[in-house]
Amino acid sequence: MSKVICSSGIRGAHQIVSQAKQKWQEAIDRWGTKQEVGFPNTGYYLPVIYGILGIPVQTLGDMEPVIKKCEQLLPQFVEDEHWLPYLAPALDAGMATFFAEEIIEAIRYIESPDFYTKQEEPTEGNIWLGAADDITLRKRGIEFVDGSAPGFAAILGAAPDNETAVKIAQELQEKNLYVFMSAQSNGKCFAQQLVESGVQIGWPTRLVPFGPDVSATVFAAGFATRAALAFGGIKPGDYRRLLLYNKDRIFAFAITLGEVTDEWYANGLGAVNYGFPVIADTPIPQILPTGICTYEHVVSSVPHKDIVSRAIEVRGLKITVTKVPVPVSYGAAFEGERVRKEDVHAEFRGGVSPVCEWTTSKPMDEVEDGKIEVFGPDLDKMEPGYQGPLAIVAEVAGRKMQKDFEPILERQIHHLINYAQGVMHIGQRDTAWIRISKAAYEKGFRLSHLGSIIHAKYHSDFGSIFDKVQVKIYTEEDKVREILAQAKEVYAERDARIEGMTDETVDVYYSCTLCQSFAPYHVCVISPERTGLCGAYNWMDCKASYEINPTGPNQPVKKGDVIDQKLGQW
Repeated sequence: MSKVICSSGIRGAHQIVSQAKQKWQEAIDRWGTKQEVGFPNTGYYLPVIYGILGIPVQTLGDMEPVIKKCEQLLPQFVEDEHWLPYLAPALDAGMATFFAEEIIEAIRYIESPDFYTKQEEPTEGNIWLGAADDITLRKRGIEFVDGSAPGFAAILGAAPDNETAVKIAQELQEKNLYVFMSAQSNGKCFAQQLVESGVQIGWPTRLVPFGPDVSATVFAAGFATRAALAFGGIKPGDYRRLLLYNKDRIFAFAITLGEVTDEWYANGLGAVNYGFPVIADTPIPQILPTGICTYEHVVSSVPHKDIVSRAIEVRGLKITVTKVPVPVSYGAAFEGERVRKEDVHAEFRGGVSPVCEWTTSKPMDEVEDGKIEVFGPDLDKMEPGYQGPLAIVAEVAGRKMQKDFEPILERQIHHLINYAQGVMHIGQRDTAWIRISKAAYEKGFRLSHLGSIIHAKYHSDFGSIFDKVQVKIYTEEDKVREILAQAKEVYAERDARIEGMTDETVDVYYSCTLCQSFAPYHVCVISPERTGLCGAYNWMDCKASYEINPTGPNQPVKKGDVIDQKLGQW
């Protein structure tokens, strides 16, 4: 545990708890213990307190045991010498911070009733929405359960300029993430930067301005808590199950933009309790070992252009592209479609011209998710009936990615491209044959859309095994031949891995039905010594394919008893 993070977070927690206690005492003096408190239109009282402690805070008097609990949780300040680098006290400080901030914000609602709009969108004179009510929770929270909203980013502070703020917000929106905004940096808030740039904010656009103070960060934790209570079947006070639910089901993270104050550190420790990591653009200390969070806890000095992708990676969030962005119809109904010779705008046929398809692993920092590049002439530079070279290289990266998975992803290119209306694909590796029809070209289909298909469908079908994919498409013959030579070396290496195996050394063979779109009654049984008839799928490929997708085209076939070992019959 970092001494700086531990000491700063504990100092910040002491400050926030002290502020909450002072505000509570002032409120008691002004309104008395029976004054009702709470966030608007919710049955979850103060949700973090209710979810973690099981205490339904309904009046100022109900806050007293919570204040005492905060004081019990607060550890001693970290000493300069002989300090104990222990995570638990720091996490306790983080949880005390959230309890105290809910008290501060609840009192704000009775002190300044109009401070927040208490609706889903900003008004002309006020952009701050405050806590979400139960209607918003039901409407938006279910999206976290069904996957249409994969998670949320809690942003504290402000970007160095408005342009950077807009880019970060748009990138998060493109990933279908909610953005919860709070706190200030150098007198600026992230939400204000978006408004100044003409960006529409509010729940409908998933850019949610909770409040200008750091204490409004607790609204994000409250939303996550209520999602667990409402959709996870978790009872108030069952803090262990609630926190695990958030770690495993609510894929959230915090992004700090600007100087990290003691209060920000305290909120970061609170987020870590939920399994939500913190990603900073400033050079604060890091906490890299896994433990409470899925991967790292605190990652710092991340450039703004990389901060969203890095946060998604650290949280272990898998992004699903729900719609394939191509100008033609796309779906399994078009898989068996033929493109006849007279209808061809462009054709790339392995064996006649140099052609290859290659999926390869790369380090995380070498792959920019969704980046698609075309090197050489595109379809608009090709005359109808064109025939020429083509190389498609899909570069993938991920913490769970394995070398054995590369050929499995590579083989999927066959049917993924076939799903596009007016595009025909046959074969694999360096024998691939692609035809693009005149009709598809006239609708705006270009070679870059092959990359769009691969990116979208790799994520939707195989997102559990990788995090990022970028696609490079080459049509210059010299470059295609260079890529083809590299790919052939990889093909040979893959094939060599299985050469020492025999049919007798394994107990299971695998079926393969990958080509049934063109041969609907055909099934291959693949063993170590017998590949599929296409020559592209071997036993190792099938084994890895089954591990990735147990209900996919490759199913285990047990050998059973020997009928004739010489003929290979079982």
